[in-house]
Amino acid sequence: MYQQFRPTNFQVLPPAVKNLLIINGLCFLASYVLLDRGLFDMSATFGLYYPTSIHFKPFQLITHVFMHGSFMHLFFNMFSLWMFGSAIENYWGPKRFLIYYAVTALGGGIVYLITKHIEFLEIRNQIGPDALQEILGNGQNYLNKHMNFTEPLLAKANMLINIPVVGASGAVFGVLLAFGMLFPNTELMMILVPVPIKAKYFVMFYGAAELFQGIADNPSDNVAHFAHLGGMLFGFILIKIWNKRNRNTLY
Repeated sequence: MYQQFRPTNFQVLPPAVKNLLIINGLCFLASYVLLDRGLFDMSATFGLYYPTSIHFKPFQLITHVFMHGSFMHLFFNMFSLWMFGSAIENYWGPKRFLIYYAVTALGGGIVYLITKHIEFLEIRNQIGPDALQEILGNGQNYLNKHMNFTEPLLAKANMLINIPVVGASGAVFGVLLAFGMLFPNTELMMILVPVPIKAKYFVMFYGAAELFQGIADNPSDNVAHFAHLGGMLFGFILIKIWNKRNRNTLY
């Protein structure tokens, strides 16, 4: 059974989602052109670094959301933002949607840094202070030359400290979570799934898959799974807070 939602002023491309799509598109284009001409690496400045890195700046907790590593990375994030975010903005309005988007973006970055800090503490105790200083001093130079340390732990620590995370995925996963809570019985058709699946089950499955992949910590996996989960976690908390203030609306 399909859940019906018909906002009074329904828009296929509501203003907040539209402007987020434009901003992300312009940032990707500017990043590509500037890097191609050797003028400026936007991802290296606005991507989110681990705080131990000399490149870390607090503003990166927000700016990393507007950076993307490739066109396909940008495309899938923006398609998901439009697909699920439009319905949510039509339901909430642009102001509440933007607040939610910002909170989930920040939450994704915070949870990512917390999980990386736990990982870093374990590695730091194994490699010792001298090796850490070598990473902090020369690790970025190795990566700029598409090289890394030969010792696995040093290489892992170098990537953790000196490679920034980029992308709107944390906020987008927060949007997905909101869709599943607001419209739980809406049926979705997935490309790889031949039968419709309710939004609430899709969100549960996707969240469980992200948790499994995050815990598995596959060395060849460069996806920030805990940033995705962080966006979902902060989104869930925010919706619950809003619900307590409005007892007439329960999801």
